[in-house]
Amino acid sequence: SSHHGIRYSFEEYIGLVETFHGFAAPGVVLGGKMVYTAMKHLPSGILFDALCETSNCLPDAVQLLTPCTMGNGWLRVNGWGRFAVILYDKQEGHGVRVSVNPNRLEAWDEIRTWLMGIKPKADQDSAILMEQIRQAGADILRAQGIRMRSEFLSKERLGSKSLCPLCGEAYPRKHGTLCRGCQGDAPYMNFDDRSQPEKRPLMNAVPLAKAPGHRLLHDMTQIVPGQSKGPIFRKGQTITAGDLCRLQTMGRNRIYVDDGDGPGDQWIHENDAALAFAERMAGPGVIYAVPPKEGKITFCAETDGMLLVDQRHLALFNLVPGVICAARKNYSLCRKGTNVAGTRAIPLFLSRNDFERALGVLGGSPLFQVVPLREAKAGILVTGTEVFQGLIQDRFIPIIQAKMEALSSRVVKTLIVPDDREEIRKAVEEMIDSGVDLLVTTAGLSVDPEDVTRQGLLDAGAEDMLYGVPVLPGAMTLLARIGRMQVMGVPACALFFKSTAFDLLLPRLLADLPITQWDLAEMGHGGFCLECQTCTFPKCPFGK
Repeated sequence: SSHHGIRYSFEEYIGLVETFHGFAAPGVVLGGKMVYTAMKHLPSGILFDALCETSNCLPDAVQLLTPCTMGNGWLRVNGWGRFAVILYDKQEGHGVRVSVNPNRLEAWDEIRTWLMGIKPKADQDSAILMEQIRQAGADILRAQGIRMRSEFLSKERLGSKSLCPLCGEAYPRKHGTLCRGCQGDAPYMNFDDRSQPEKRPLMNAVPLAKAPGHRLLHDMTQIVPGQSKGPIFRKGQTITAGDLCRLQTMGRNRIYVDDGDGPGDQWIHENDAALAFAERMAGPGVIYAVPPKEGKITFCAETDGMLLVDQRHLALFNLVPGVICAARKNYSLCRKGTNVAGTRAIPLFLSRNDFERALGVLGGSPLFQVVPLREAKAGILVTGTEVFQGLIQDRFIPIIQAKMEALSSRVVKTLIVPDDREEIRKAVEEMIDSGVDLLVTTAGLSVDPEDVTRQGLLDAGAEDMLYGVPVLPGAMTLLARIGRMQVMGVPACALFFKSTAFDLLLPRLLADLPITQWDLAEMGHGGFCLECQTCTFPKCPFGK
């Protein structure tokens, strides 16, 4: 029966399925029994929502027998491929989950064959399958009491909308500066923009012999292979008779001139476009020189620090026809005055439509910023009984200290303790009393049961511990905090390899950037060191 109390015979329900679904699919027929079973387990009179764990057939049974539909938002489909349905109280989240119990299919071989996909559909006996579904009834089903997570108890609302600067269509503002389709989630390819010939404005060209006295419409570049490349003549420059010879050697028979009229308001000069982009892109710690040259602006670091790149909006900007922006890798260390990125308009005149689309993609936040590294008061804690007893000479302290000082931090305390939890705890407290705000612990981080560094740190109050980084070398690196003190554990591989996960993560800590488990997971891409005989890090692919 349905939620409204309408009772159907098995044959009547099959007819209803054929009308709604197009044919009597076994998934919708069996799904009807599952939905009916779920409704029997719900208290009467409640408002409920539904969730299907498969997108095949079962959602139609929900829509046939309950008020829950995809359109009204009361039915969700997560597409996990599990043949199960959940009905639950909209307010409290209490409900029931109904699925097929494989342990009860011994007598129903055709249902098992269909459920497990043992045979292709064409080889299944649909008549026997339908008869077994009719006879089995609810005996093959399993009903479980559940409680939904809180995020499923509120209906997802679209909220306010914006016009997408790329496609011009309305979309939920919460999705970002572009609609989901223009962010790359569209299930189709759009050939309208880049496959069409580029539209160009009307421009006034004069023969070279008549060029003297005219002002240039754009920068003119000369390339001397292997020697130089750059603008020899600049936009607005007045051509003289003495310039004709050089223009001829550059292969110019005519030039485009600025006659004062311009191409019209629907076109933006390359330099004006680049300048407008730069004003949006540059954030704290990033500067650029003006005027633009050849429609291009280069960004450089205003101070020493770490470059942060809004990678998503950088990619979205590069989807707009007629514009490009390129940058160094996110989290790159850079010195004051180092070039970090560049942007340009590709055509001499960019259409106003594409210009405004590009600005709309950039939104209100910058693409680039350079964050200075703080001067940490570092402490180095070496753990290891053999080092503590002097059986092995410590080599960690000079290695770590040199790397800290190279980034303008200062080591204020060093300690060597045995592999003892209590001694490690006491050493950490001593570090805190000495004013250390970045503690680097070394060794004692392997799977060896004798390595108790992690336990000692936990005893000292370590929180938010992350152990294990998908970087080789340095997989057993540890991150944590004790109060306001940052903690990094460095595995023994740092004694052998010049560059490890420590070198990738230390600058981020000094930049006071939060590091999450997801951030570490992303480091797996590029986190494989080639172990070159001569290390050139950071001028190599490691960590990039």
